[in-house]
Amino acid sequence: MSNLTITIEEDVLKRARLRALEQGTSVNSILRQYLEGYAGARDERQAAVRDLLDLSQSSGARAQRHWTRDELHERRR
Repeated sequence: MSNLTITIEEDVLKRARLRALEQGTSVNSILRQYLEGYAGARDERQAAVRDLLDLSQSSGARAQRHWTRDELHERRR
């Protein structure tokens, strides 16, 4: 694991520490989670779009049925 040094205004860091404390976490943990999501978000979105397109294409080829509005909104009990 690598270390990262950032420069931030003292009052911003103080408020962030207080908020993190209220949430039972740390500023370090919040920044780590954010950067992990930031670094992988684009790849995850692209994979999700590919999966959705694959699913829609495969179901479209098999499904010749036209659903009615009532059938689409029918609730099973």
